[in-house]
Amino acid sequence: MGRAVPDGPPPAPVAQRLVVRYAKRGRMRFASHRDIARAVERGVRRAGLPIAYSAGFSPHPRISYAGGAQTGTASEAEYLELGLTGPCAASDVRDRLDAALPSGIDVIEVLEMTGGPAAGQLDALGLEASDWEVVLPGVTPADAARAVEVFLAAGTAEVERLTGKGIRRMDARAAVVKLEVDRRAVNERDAACAILRMVVRHMTPAVRPDDILTALRQLAGLAPSSPPLVTRLAQGPLGIEAATTPAPGPTGAAGIAVPAGTTAQASQPTGQSLGQGQTTRLGAGSAGMADAAPASAYDQLLRGAECPETDLRAREPDGRMPGCSISSHRIEKMTVTGQDRPLM
Repeated sequence: MGRAVPDGPPPAPVAQRLVVRYAKRGRMRFASHRDIARAVERGVRRAGLPIAYSAGFSPHPRISYAGGAQTGTASEAEYLELGLTGPCAASDVRDRLDAALPSGIDVIEVLEMTGGPAAGQLDALGLEASDWEVVLPGVTPADAARAVEVFLAAGTAEVERLTGKGIRRMDARAAVVKLEVDRRAVNERDAACAILRMVVRHMTPAVRPDDILTALRQLAGLAPSSPPLVTRLAQGPLGIEAATTPAPGPTGAAGIAVPAGTTAQASQPTGQSLGQGQTTRLGAGSAGMADAAPASAYDQLLRGAECPETDLRAREPDGRMPGCSISSHRIEKMTVTGQDRPLM
């Protein structure tokens, strides 16, 4: 017996694939990946983009995501791929989608790959590693530097993380390509707050910045006075130096490369610059992201302390995402005088 198919014409095929680089800022860093995906789908519909859909009885928009930053971390380099049924200018897609997304999810650039509408455009980016910035409140740069030295000298740094499938054990040291103390904390800010810059290789199982902080606490007793602020500054391919060095030392910060064969339409928000860091490979030295990095988590910490960003809401009080007219959770019933009545 053949497989049942829905009535009607098949969905329109994908004619163009665009890669979107977006940022997750402010309170939106507390939104889960599922919340982000729902917000993007609504934004695509509001922007009127000719998004393609899958076939079957439950069609879904052709939107795929690269490995997203964990809940609670900000990011300046998240990637997704849009499958469109008709050609659109990358600059037009950038402007329309950015205007339709909620505050805190900002479209930075749109890349049109030269390989055509074939699948796997995200793979062409070569996202092999991430450049992270971690702010450690209550930790002096001197203490952070000593902890980094101990960590880099260790052959292994095994840590445990509780997952949905139980406790997972991993070697945090094996994933670290570069780790150093950012000197901006010493030269520009109060020395009681240290900033770490780390380039972490994408592995299976994935090693996250909090796993590295756990290893620093176990090996050197490094413990911030309050939860650290973590921001992903860039993703990209590893340079030759980083890929061939098994135990790197605390050298300069890293940049990221836009892959060859792409055309980018970049959006630069006020006070932020992509700069020349976007043409430097990860592991290529300190001339990349250090000077061209977007607004850092350290700056976000100070702004949050002086003037909270009340317009950046991860959720409405009733559970809705910003701008959504329908609650995202079912209103339960309660018993009143022996009868079931809805709360609303």
